[in-house]
Amino acid sequence: MKAKNCLIFGGSGQIGTHLIRKLTKNNYKVTVVTRNLHQKSYRIKTQANAGYIDIVEANIFDEKIIRELFSNAEICINLIGILFENKKGNTFKNIHSLFPSILAKLTREYNLKQFIHISALGINEATDSNYAISKLEGENNILKNFPAATILRPSIVYSVDDNFTTNFMTLLSNLPFFPLYYYGKTKFMPIHCSDLVDIIYHVLSKNISSNIIECVGPETITFEDVLKRLLKLIDKKRILIPFPLFVANLSAKLFELLPKPILTQDQLRLLKYDNILSGKYKSNFQLGIPSKRFFDEEVKKYCYMWKEGGQYSTDKYSKN
Repeated sequence: MKAKNCLIFGGSGQIGTHLIRKLTKNNYKVTVVTRNLHQKSYRIKTQANAGYIDIVEANIFDEKIIRELFSNAEICINLIGILFENKKGNTFKNIHSLFPSILAKLTREYNLKQFIHISALGINEATDSNYAISKLEGENNILKNFPAATILRPSIVYSVDDNFTTNFMTLLSNLPFFPLYYYGKTKFMPIHCSDLVDIIYHVLSKNISSNIIECVGPETITFEDVLKRLLKLIDKKRILIPFPLFVANLSAKLFELLPKPILTQDQLRLLKYDNILSGKYKSNFQLGIPSKRFFDEEVKKYCYMWKEGGQYSTDKYSKN
């Protein structure tokens, strides 16, 4: 079978590195666009089979270079997203709205077979979040310019490479107490990165198009429960304190002063809304691609890095 040419934006992130490994093992040739070849190329190359990957350094808004890449592609996948804005032009509007629109137009112009875009779950309800507004606007722009696109809306994506469980375990390891925003009642259906990659591969291999698919894991977990599970996994005891909204907003303002803020005011607003199936669109379970990995079982595989004793705290050593 002739290898298909797949153009990926955002290939150096958590989802991208898992996806590259999956695609190149299954006879897909992958071109990955990165802003910094020297920092990212080694990590990307180690994920792929030799001869199946090409890495291109480019500004994602450099249309001349991007057009050249589209001329040799059959499939385009956009994984790029940001959790907070900065002064370097990485705004929600630029990254989540304008850039996907450009990709959709080029996908149509160069007659590519498929365009897959990773969005986010719960963005219809979060009308006061700039992140959610930009994500929804990006989806609308995509479907306007390339109606056959497939948009995946995952809940929280986690793995050893994430910015979710790893950040929380770091904070829980170092802080004597931890705030419970909105009393910890916000619901999530976290999906492991490998399960999400399996969904993307299914969409590619089955030529699924013209769909919005909500992608979730097999469990519904509250924010409070997530913290309690992580504490149990790293053998820590911490006080979980419900924060009044005005205190939470004040802390978010202070965090925004950091180069990589732990929490922003926009993320705090987003945390008001449950991150679970809406029932308005098909889910990965309805499409016959159920998530197989459970939160505790997967996090247990890498949580030892936050436990006393490090790698020697794992079951392999503690039983001796």
